[in-house]
Amino acid sequence: MAFAITLMIIGMVVCCTNNILASAWDEPAQVIHVGGKVLCQDCSKGWNEWVNGDKPIKGAKVSLTCMDKRSKVVYYTSDKTDELGQYDMTVNKYIYGKELDIKGCYVRLVSSPDNVCNILTNFGGGQSGFKLTYPTSVYRGLIKYMVTPFYYTTPMCDMPDTDNYDSEAKDPKRQGQGQGGYY
Repeated sequence: MAFAITLMIIGMVVCCTNNILASAWDEPAQVIHVGGKVLCQDCSKGWNEWVNGDKPIKGAKVSLTCMDKRSKVVYYTSDKTDELGQYDMTVNKYIYGKELDIKGCYVRLVSSPDNVCNILTNFGGGQSGFKLTYPTSVYRGLIKYMVTPFYYTTPMCDMPDTDNYDSEAKDPKRQGQGQGGYY
């Protein structure tokens, strides 16, 4: 009889422990991690040095902006990179009692403390913003988004923006009137 009671107590303990472990495994993450790197790429070097010679920027500022469905900012934070050029932002999944819609979040470059390498580039979406879509790691309550590396470059490598070339409009109704008309 004592053996049966002991077995029953052991069975109850094992069953309760398994339920606790299962609930801990299924517990949703309360925070989200967003990480990546910021590097300097110098185009004045030779091809091999340019492709393989990127160096990390310590103290570069990166921001995370989250919007709601009405395109209103609901969350903003920023972080600075360490000596390896890496950043890791921790974001609460619930802001003011509502779940943050990660698909409305963008990571972008803000500033570089480097006196030489401080021109924003759009490699990896650093200037326009990298949109978070799918996490790269989901493991036991940890959700992490790894962003592709962002790059700054030197003023010597800065290309002028020719897409917005400001010339006079050529209106076909104004033929022969002033400069820039059609002929």
